[in-house]
Amino acid sequence: MSNISTFLYGLFAVAQDKFENREDRGATAVEYGLLVGLIAVAIIIAVTAVGTDLDRLFDSVVTALPGGAA
Repeated sequence: MSNISTFLYGLFAVAQDKFENREDRGATAVEYGLLVGLIAVAIIIAVTAVGTDLDRLFDSVVTALPGGAA
């Protein structure tokens, strides 16, 4: 999970560096759109990874309970 947080911190650092002290503001909407897309991809990857781990955890709990695995 720390890889995802490291990626997000790096992404926000790049975004902050990109948008500070800029003279031309013409392409900011496109850049914001790209940022939103990258953040959405990172969230999808994180939810998929956590969801798979949670599914395994719940399966092991169900198997450990008496009468859990049918």
